[in-house]
Amino acid sequence: MRLLTFVLVMLLAAVQFQLWVGEDSLAGVYRLQQATERQRQENVELRQRNQRLAAEVKDLKTGLAAVEERARRELGMVHEDETYYQIVDR
Repeated sequence: MRLLTFVLVMLLAAVQFQLWVGEDSLAGVYRLQQATERQRQENVELRQRNQRLAAEVKDLKTGLAAVEERARRELGMVHEDETYYQIVDR
């Protein structure tokens, strides 16, 4: 009877060890849930960025206003009757 009790206690200890400390423990499951949530948030941010970029590409393909705005901002282009002023920060 003592041997059976000892074996059962050891089996219970082994199962508890796996539950709390083992590879598939509760802490491991919690870490995976947190990693999954971080990845979901990153996916949402990347999806929003892709939508903004797609809208910008569409604007550049269809409208001249977007092309003109980009040329002014990135290349410093101006119309013939405009005067260009450059402000230098010190």
